[in-house]
Amino acid sequence: MTCSFKSGTPQYVWQCCEESLKRLDVDYIDLYYQHRTDTSVPIEETLVEEGKIRYIGLSEANVDTIKRAHAIHPVTAVQIEYSLWTREIEDDAIPLCRELGIGIIAYSPLGHGFFGGKAITESLPSGSQIGVHPRFTGENLEKNKVLYTRFANLAAKHGCTPPQLELLHQGDDVVPLPGTTKIKNLTANIQSVAVKLTPEDVKEIADVIPVSEVSGERELGVLSKYTYRVANTPSKQ
Repeated sequence: MTCSFKSGTPQYVWQCCEESLKRLDVDYIDLYYQHRTDTSVPIEETLVEEGKIRYIGLSEANVDTIKRAHAIHPVTAVQIEYSLWTREIEDDAIPLCRELGIGIIAYSPLGHGFFGGKAITESLPSGSQIGVHPRFTGENLEKNKVLYTRFANLAAKHGCTPPQLELLHQGDDVVPLPGTTKIKNLTANIQSVAVKLTPEDVKEIADVIPVSEVSGERELGVLSKYTYRVANTPSKQ
């Protein structure tokens, strides 16, 4: 899997793809993402067929862009932020992907580490961007700590850690993409599959973190224009 960023022009995508092929020393790429959406270039122009990738993916793409891209070439996966405190995609993007048979890759499934205890049970790394994230600062953080405590108690009820419980609530057709720099966290994340949940359990997990009670915007202001609700591509003339 690899991706292009910054620009959606065919020339830039081609250049990034070629460079990825050289770095990886392979003849083709299995899954190639347009990472974030270039709102200045029609998606119809971005998706050029060169025979050097097997499957196409999009990231944080607007539902209109997903539909138009899929009409040109089957989209295999859509990578989009999804966690217990970021669930707006349940209203539109997830139903559309399921209707079209597109896989859902959830990035930041632990809420940028919040459900792993960042800024609560462990301090934030020095210089981390999370330190200025709206949900990790000031009054917002204090309010969100109440949600974490409630969720941690539920995890204890199920005999697992909060991160393990968080990774399980999204459904069998959602692939979470947690990031970590620690082997112990990687091992714990993998062990989450041993936790068995009923449909009633899944509902209880969702209910314990009401979206209406989450305090703070889900993205830094500088990145808000790239979120899927507003990051649509123009129509091809």
